[in-house]
Amino acid sequence: MNIVVLVKQVPDSGTERRLDPQDFTVARATADNVINEIDEYALEEALTLRETHGGEVTVLTVGPDSAKDAIRKALSMGADRAVHVSDPAIHGACAVQTSAVIAAALGQLEFDLVLCGAESTDGQVSVMPALLSERLDIPQLSGARKLTVEGSTATVERQTDGGYWQLQAQLPAIVSTWDTINEPRYPSFKGIMAAKKKPVETKSLADLGIDPGTVGLGSATSQVLDFAGRPPKGEGVKVTDEGDGADKLVGYLASQKIV
Repeated sequence: MNIVVLVKQVPDSGTERRLDPQDFTVARATADNVINEIDEYALEEALTLRETHGGEVTVLTVGPDSAKDAIRKALSMGADRAVHVSDPAIHGACAVQTSAVIAAALGQLEFDLVLCGAESTDGQVSVMPALLSERLDIPQLSGARKLTVEGSTATVERQTDGGYWQLQAQLPAIVSTWDTINEPRYPSFKGIMAAKKKPVETKSLADLGIDPGTVGLGSATSQVLDFAGRPPKGEGVKVTDEGDGADKLVGYLASQKIV
């Protein structure tokens, strides 16, 4: 079974994230960048499936040169090889444009299954699986908390607020996962050393047959027009109970439209 795992390098959600005041895009150059956390769960699921069914796990990422760090992490966890789509023209691309780039890259790979995290911590739009499903004309099984593959059929339990739905689709298919599906492995020293010898193929937009004018900030379907920093935290309100503390508290909550 050939599995492609989509990974993305994002600013660490545990640190302060900023927008670039020049073009209002995410300031990645000065951020502490890491592999998107939920993508690690997708990768772990791919590695588990490979251990059961055999085959190969390929990591695919779209991003600047710094995204190689995310690739190294994925390879050290156990992926077999990687494809890195990197081109200056992609800067500022929206989700729709990025899906066109990823779909073109997938079109040059052989796969039975595409796995990805349900969302990225920088965008959180959660639309990439659906966009790729439409572009590639393959089914998507989204929000998986469990995945099994038997023959040419993939079955997932889709996580919901009240339980789960069981869904099936014929391969090839794309599956997005939540962080409830497994527990990602840590890269071993052996894996880290082995990752240095694994093949990483770099592709440009020209290699994918994509016109640079159709992607990037200038032709994005959505843009940030303005932004402002979070206002400083104000002083709290102290309620002194003089027999009417409850009334004062409710009055304050009502003034803040909390109740």
